Amino acid sequence: METKRKGPRVIGAIIVILIILFLSIEFLIREAQQFSPTSATNILLLSLQIIVLLLALILFFVLGRNLAKLYLERKQKVPGAHFKTKLLLFFITLSLIPTLLLFMFASDLINRNIEQWFQTPIEKILADTNSLSEGFYQSSEEITLHYAQQLSQRIQSQKLYDPKNRTPLMKFVSDKLKEYKVDEIIIFLDDVELFSFMNPDLPLQHYKNLNINIVKRAHLGEKFSTIEDMGTGEMIRRGVSFNIPDIGNLLVVAGKFLPQNYAQKINNITAYVQKYHQGKINKDPVKTLYLMMLIFVTLLIVFAASWIGFHLAKGITVPIEKLANATKEVSKGNLDVKVDDTASDEIGTFIKSFNQMISDLKTSRHNIAQKTSELEGRRQYIETILDNITTGVITLDAENKITTINPSARSMLGLPKNDLVGKNFQEVLNQPKYSQIVLYIRNGIQNGYQVSDKEIKINLETQNVTLALTLSPLKKEDEEFSGMIMVLDDLTQLITAQKIAAWKEMAQRVAHEIKNPLTPIQLSAERIIKRIKKDKNQADNAIEEGANTIVQEVGTIKSLIDEFSNFARMPKIQRQPADFHKIIQQAITPFRGIFTEIKFITSLDEDVPSPVKVDPDQMRRLFINLIDNAIDAMNKQGEIKIQTSFNATKPEIKIEVSDTGPGIPEEDKAKLFLPNFSTKKKGTGLGLAIISQIINEHNGTIHIKDNQPLGAKFIIQVPI
Repeated sequence: METKRKGPRVIGAIIVILIILFLSIEFLIREAQQFSPTSATNILLLSLQIIVLLLALILFFVLGRNLAKLYLERKQKVPGAHFKTKLLLFFITLSLIPTLLLFMFASDLINRNIEQWFQTPIEKILADTNSLSEGFYQSSEEITLHYAQQLSQRIQSQKLYDPKNRTPLMKFVSDKLKEYKVDEIIIFLDDVELFSFMNPDLPLQHYKNLNINIVKRAHLGEKFSTIEDMGTGEMIRRGVSFNIPDIGNLLVVAGKFLPQNYAQKINNITAYVQKYHQGKINKDPVKTLYLMMLIFVTLLIVFAASWIGFHLAKGITVPIEKLANATKEVSKGNLDVKVDDTASDEIGTFIKSFNQMISDLKTSRHNIAQKTSELEGRRQYIETILDNITTGVITLDAENKITTINPSARSMLGLPKNDLVGKNFQEVLNQPKYSQIVLYIRNGIQNGYQVSDKEIKINLETQNVTLALTLSPLKKEDEEFSGMIMVLDDLTQLITAQKIAAWKEMAQRVAHEIKNPLTPIQLSAERIIKRIKKDKNQADNAIEEGANTIVQEVGTIKSLIDEFSNFARMPKIQRQPADFHKIIQQAITPFRGIFTEIKFITSLDEDVPSPVKVDPDQMRRLFINLIDNAIDAMNKQGEIKIQTSFNATKPEIKIEVSDTGPGIPEEDKAKLFLPNFSTKKKGTGLGLAIISQIINEHNGTIHIKDNQPLGAKFIIQVPI
């Protein structure tokens, strides 16, 4: 046993020693000042090759030994031998394929790069460098000459050469030094230097004055161009001379400082090229060094992968075999099986999890059987409820197919009793009498919004029925549309009773409203008769006053009748593309100029899409009615705020109209939208009823709540 343990340790120690020797030799070669093919370098490279060869022999020895052991185990049918073999081969293959590919790619890349290093056209680089330097000098001279010419032209055009303009001339030259970003400007009059301006960052301790002979030759028409050393750099000067009658010859000199000596840089490049030629001799040793490093790293990776694969396979073979046997028992339905293993690593954790899983499966199987029984009972209970309730229920899936339909729904829609489940709703409701229902279902599915209490009239063979339709989308936990539920209520008898009650109440209200103006009409007529009988001379005034009263009250009756007539024949909405915010602004505009003590505030959300399909006339009427009610409630002074927002998930537009009036009592909020209710003394109670009808036609909702700190707030939600 001790001998078996000692063998891997010896091999491991030898490998560690080889790695240390390899890294040390590689470090010595890499840190050498000059890599030259001397005898010492050749010895070091030979040592690297010997280390790589020894590592390869150890690798083949270990692999051969392990593969031979696995072969014998497979011959003897030792449990887990096949798994060990597969795992070991897998690790070797997994490491060998990418490592060899990387080795071939890297070696080819190194060879090609080294060859390219020594194939660079150095002579062309030198020529291009000289050409670049000469071009740079020429460009600098041309730029400096251009600035000198510009200065001379401006001095002549502005007559700054006049001795009286000496101060403006100095300021002009100082400004141009900064503007042109030159380093020196000198002005000569004949042979005398008038003044000069220089960049303060120049190395002035190395500054050299101009030779006066050069200045004189420039006045005689000779080209002025100088390049002089100045510290570590060079100063390039160009000048322009021109004659001034009665004053003399003026020379303008501009200078540009080059901070480095470019000729010296070219000499440095030449030295680098010579060094490059010297290094070309080392091409083959460098290639050998990199190749040895690649082979060494490749062998280490393959060796480590095979070693890890062998020991990993050996460590998990037995537990995996036990788990495989237990899995076979579980597949046969035996959940009483248990794997016993003392492993404390991840395999042990895996075995414990497996045992816990079997225990949980056993408990879950019992619970599932119990839950299945409960669900079956609930399903039967729900089916019994759906079969006996008077409300019709139809559910659709995401593919618009009917999944549930109860007898009440069949009866209300006059559908046959044959099986309709699994059919498309358009296939079932394909007759013209169902067109309105189909339209609402399509809109609900397309837009994903809810439809509440839509009255639909259907002409069946035996009678005409009125149904209340409610649609609600079915959504999964991730808000994905999964279907639609449709609820139908038969309102035929209820509507008949409501109509009778409504007509009774309406008749009482109309009679009451008409009776109010009839009283002053009667009194006016009696007053006229009384005046005529008493004094015919004074009867004219009484007749005029009475006639005016009668006309006024008759107008009141006509206005009342018009309001009831408009409410009774509200036109259907005509949807068309419109700008919602523009509708609101158009509704506010007429009130701004009339009610100066009313403050209008709008907060319009830019995310509201435009255009949207609504009835602009009806919507404008809606906002005008709300604003008019708010003004009356505030006694024509206060604040009205209109705010919009957009909910992209539904999608819908939310409008809030709030005022700072006295608000609405809690007991009046429930009946605020009824056609016979009004809080105004002279109101007909139809304004908010019309608003409610407009919102309902747009499939929207409207409700009211208290505004803070005072007033009322109407909240409107319109799906788009």
